[in-house]
Amino acid sequence: MASDGEELVKYITERVVGYMESPREDRHRGRGGRQSWSQRWFGMVPLGLSIWRSGRRQKGGSDRKE
Repeated sequence: MASDGEELVKYITERVVGYMESPREDRHRGRGGRQSWSQRWFGMVPLGLSIWRSGRRQKGGSDRKE
């Protein structure tokens, strides 16, 4: 078990040193587009619902017949 802890520390150290040695521009470029938490957890469903709701609001209310 002691070797597993040593391997973990070695891995984390390599990742941190690699991050610190890379130029700042490369670190920021590697992030890509940041997603909101709703897209990360639920995919495209929140976007689809928001587009659907905005379309209904522009029509002028509900589709009920009175």
